[in-house]
Amino acid sequence: MKNRSTRIASFFILFAFLCSSVTGADPAPERLVIATWNIEWFYDHDQSDNQSSLAKKLSAPTASDWHWRVTEAAKVVAGINPTVMALQEIENEKVVQDLAKELKEKHQQEYKVAFIQGRDTYTEQDVAFLYKSGLIHKERRNQTDEMYESKRYYNLSKHLFATFQWTDKGETHEITLCNVHLRAGTRGEEPRVRQCRLINHWIQPHVKNKENVIVLGDINTLCDCHEYTLDQDLAVLCGKKEGSELRDLIDLHPRLKESDRATHMIGRQFDHILVSSALLEDNKQQPDFVFKSIERRKDLVLRGKQDEDHYNIFYQIEESERDVSDHYPVIATFEIK
Repeated sequence: MKNRSTRIASFFILFAFLCSSVTGADPAPERLVIATWNIEWFYDHDQSDNQSSLAKKLSAPTASDWHWRVTEAAKVVAGINPTVMALQEIENEKVVQDLAKELKEKHQQEYKVAFIQGRDTYTEQDVAFLYKSGLIHKERRNQTDEMYESKRYYNLSKHLFATFQWTDKGETHEITLCNVHLRAGTRGEEPRVRQCRLINHWIQPHVKNKENVIVLGDINTLCDCHEYTLDQDLAVLCGKKEGSELRDLIDLHPRLKESDRATHMIGRQFDHILVSSALLEDNKQQPDFVFKSIERRKDLVLRGKQDEDHYNIFYQIEESERDVSDHYPVIATFEIK
């Protein structure tokens, strides 16, 4: 009898824990705003923790220069007011914490930071999330030994998976985000395709379960969003197949006006937000997050005329004319319907 009572008590304790874990989720925002921004060499003036010569070269030269970077970057984020923002080209967790502090003190927007150290030793660049609420899990993923031996995949030195969960009217809503910064340029094209194949492999189980999935960040694609072929990076990332309209992910970029598709000052469409079909379909039987709109905010980044030699003389440009980044934020908005 005692064992039976113990089992019953254990059951109710477990049931209460599971219920509390669901009901304890953060309340859903009225509008879910998901953004991505390559913030461009967001490195502070302290070079004591930098090993590579490139990281040291492109760090802020002085404390005053770093203060300017944080101040201006916070203005950009505050102008978007995202629920979650994926950042690329950050130095480490500390610099994103500096940004979060500035957002709280100067803009009354409170953010937390999700970060796991990456493995890019050449540039020392990394990725992170700024988020207001909802985070329940974060991780980095790796291919198996068998996948590595197959040569079909290429590891991502800069990526972060994060799962967010919110509640609305008793319903729990969950989204898995994957923040990426892929290999760049024509020399990086072949490994970039294999990186896209690896991401697609990772997200397929989520998609098959009809879960909400978003892959976003600096894809570094050289394709225009409306004309890529099956062997190119975006097609591989989306899971595009010959003769089929079905895809694992849908690129939201074609929903931008053609004049708004460039996300880098040289006119390329590097930065994308890709979503599973569950986020595009309005389920009439059950409320869920549904895509509403996408925009690119070049206006928040430019200061005066666009920089002509931005990379080589960034901190020599007059502050009033110095663009905050060479990339422009891309923002997708979702609503519960």
